[in-house]
This record gives sequence, structure tokens and C-alpha cells, in this order.
Amino acid sequence: MAAMIAPAWGKALGHAALSAPSATLPSFLVPALQKKTFTLSPRRHPFSTTSTRPSKLGRTPISLPDGVDLLVGEPITMKDPTSYKSTVKRVVTVTGPLGELKLDIPDFVEISHDLENKSISVGVKNNAVKRQKEMWGTSWAYLNNYVTGVSEGHTAIIRLVGVGYRAMLEPRRSKEEYPGQQFLCLKLGYTHPIEMGVPKGVKVTVPSPTRILLEGVDRETIMSFAGKVRLWRPPEPYKGKGVFINDQTIKLKDKKIK
Repeated sequence: MAAMIAPAWGKALGHAALSAPSATLPSFLVPALQKKTFTLSPRRHPFSTTSTRPSKLGRTPISLPDGVDLLVGEPITMKDPTSYKSTVKRVVTVTGPLGELKLDIPDFVEISHDLENKSISVGVKNNAVKRQKEMWGTSWAYLNNYVTGVSEGHTAIIRLVGVGYRAMLEPRRSKEEYPGQQFLCLKLGYTHPIEMGVPKGVKVTVPSPTRILLEGVDRETIMSFAGKVRLWRPPEPYKGKGVFINDQTIKLKDKKIK
């Protein structure tokens, strides 16, 4: 009820204030009935006032070892699998003593060669655009991994931690996806052994029953295969068992006491 009466009293007091001098009103009502002027506050600046900076990785030149060549192709219109729009990309071919790798980069990524220092520099057309700035460092990381892969190669070590965990290599000619494919046979505590086909371009050796060495040119293929092996026995935090990649560790928890 008070909420409905309040506007009526406000109007009545307002008319009274207009018809009678302000001295006739109580002193505590005068400030409330006076008109107030509101001014718009100036536009606030963003919290960070620093200027846009170039990518820390992208502005670092990539040195090309002896025997490594990098060729940038012409722009090609390709269909993006994640969108209905077509994108313009270029194919970068990295050739070295250990093999050849190809990478698709957006058209706005620029690559310049420095023949004197035998290095390449990666840049973008406009580093103020978020998409271009994101792909600046990503393209640099891929190219750096490709240059290292075709010149030195990449490795990964898989460690099997657990009672009875073992690994061995066995051929399976009836299940080959390509000639000479090897299959990694794992015993990880299941009722049956696990067989995984080694992807093309990856060399697998088993120096000991609980150690698996992966070697190859493409780091992405190696780590993807290692991740698939780890999915069968992810490290658990109570006994520390599982499949570990490289120097991966896990913090042990206290046992649950009922």
C-alpha cells in the first residue's frame, strides 16, 4: 500500500513546491524536490594501457641447419573443414636429410628468408588482429618443429609402471595397413593383450620390457600415438601405476580410509 501512495504524495509535494515558495516547506524536503542535473561520466579506458606487442615466439628467427630447405608455395583457395567458407592458404614444404614435411599456413602469415644468416623469420600482415596474432606463434612453433624433425628427428619415451606391465613388437601381416607395419603388443593388466598398429613414419623399439622408444620426423604423429597408448592405463594417483610419457610425474594421494 505504501508503494502505491508514495507516487501520489510525490506529485502533490511537487505541485506544492511549484505554487508556494520553498520556505513554506520543511527544510528536509527542499533538497529532495530540487532538480538535479546528471552528467554522463567520460568513457572509461581499458585496464591495460600497454600497446600491442608482437609474439614472443614469432619474432624469434628460426635457423636452418645445413641440408634443410624451405619452400613456400603460391596461395591456394581451400575448403575449411570446420566452416562453410573457403580460406586462402599456402603450402610450406620443409625438406631435410631425414625426410620431407608439408604445412598449410594462412595467407596472412609471411615468411622471409635470410640467406646470410641461414634463417627464416615469421610475421603477419596485421598483428593487431586477434586471429592473425594467434596464428603467428602457432605457425612459428610448427615450422620450428618441422625444421628440427627433418634435421635431427623427434623422440618420445613411454614408461610402463605396474606389476606385470610389459611391451613387445610383433608382426601381423594379416592386419597390415601398409607393407612392413609393426604392431605394439601391450600387457597392461587386462585379460587380453592389446595390439596397436604403429603409424607410418614412426619407428618403435623396445629396449626393455617396460620402456618403449618412439622415433620419427613428425612430432605431432609421435605424441599422438604415445597419447593413444597412455589412454589404456592413465597414471592413477594412489599406487602410481600407469603409462607415463617422457618425464611425466604424478602426485600421489593418501589412501582412502573407510
